[in-house]
Amino acid sequence: MAKKTSRTEKSENVVLTAKDKKTIASLLDMATDVIESAEKKRPPHMDIPSRSLSNVKYNRSKGVLEMGNATNRRELFNLSQAKSYMQMLLVGQGCKDLIHAGKTLSLRGLFYKMLGEVEGTTEKKFEDQSESDTIIEDVEVTLDSLREEMHLYASNRGNLVGPITLNDNGDELDCTRMGSAGYSIPSIVEPDVIQFKKCSAKFILHVEKDTIFRRFHEDKFWQKHNCLVTHGSGQPPRGVRRLLHRMHNELKLPVYCLLDNDPWGYYIYSVLKQGSINLAFESQRMGIPDAKYIGLRSKDFERCQLSKSVKLSLSEQDVKRAKQIAGYPWFEKKKDWQKEIDLMLKNGFKLEVESLISKDISYVTEVYVPDRLKDGDFLD
Repeated sequence: MAKKTSRTEKSENVVLTAKDKKTIASLLDMATDVIESAEKKRPPHMDIPSRSLSNVKYNRSKGVLEMGNATNRRELFNLSQAKSYMQMLLVGQGCKDLIHAGKTLSLRGLFYKMLGEVEGTTEKKFEDQSESDTIIEDVEVTLDSLREEMHLYASNRGNLVGPITLNDNGDELDCTRMGSAGYSIPSIVEPDVIQFKKCSAKFILHVEKDTIFRRFHEDKFWQKHNCLVTHGSGQPPRGVRRLLHRMHNELKLPVYCLLDNDPWGYYIYSVLKQGSINLAFESQRMGIPDAKYIGLRSKDFERCQLSKSVKLSLSEQDVKRAKQIAGYPWFEKKKDWQKEIDLMLKNGFKLEVESLISKDISYVTEVYVPDRLKDGDFLD
């Protein structure tokens, strides 16, 4: 009878990369710590770097957010922490299996892979995916191994069009010939998966939403201005941010952001530029300190002579959020940004990029952005 292969045994045909081997070693260390603690008759524990705002610092010289040294201890024999401790080990085991098998899995897929009850009990291992997603982030930051390195990916939420040819997992793709939706940016965009082959673009224009992206694509803005156009369906996911970071640094392409004139648009720009507070441990490989904010601007209602009908009233939450953003260390000492946010609050309304359609259906591609690029009228 043929020998059965354990689901945790490495497949003979899988060649582990140096990064795979490093991640496997980190995952094994996490499990080994439990065994060693038990052998020494010590309560097993993990010290997890805190992802709270109080443990995030802005590095002015680098222009990105960084995590501090604060940690939260998670103990196996603490009744309030035992479940999450066990869940971290389950995630570690699941990722170890994936790497050994040479396969990747979605966050949703890993959640289903780990579903079930703890043996001998009616206790569920995970209640819902949001619970497992949080534990995955705990494992990432504890091991300093990103989820992409653990062979996990999220759903595609972003597109790219323009004069660049990519090699995506062995397939060569011309991003000027990817149909009306453009190239769908995957979650895992590391150099071992995606390589840049040819690129004649002079800059990258990142827009907030698919609706605006499609206007730029249909109007062939990328062709007329020799650039790449991307979007991230609102706040861009990691794959989009990481690809922008790589293209900016490896291809030396400036990045300009066209976002809504509201606190959410300001926050998206902040995340693209400095990194996010919750995922500050990733900022070095995702933040783009040189990114410029091209609009919309608080002065655009008057400058572009827009119709009163496009005004959207600021809610109490909008006002609170705007003031909070103005107080961020990376905004508080920038006079231009303080004026920008203050003017929006004085206006008492916000504007979406789509408001420019009230001028003309292609006003944003034929007038607004070309004028901002020509004048160099950006916020930094």
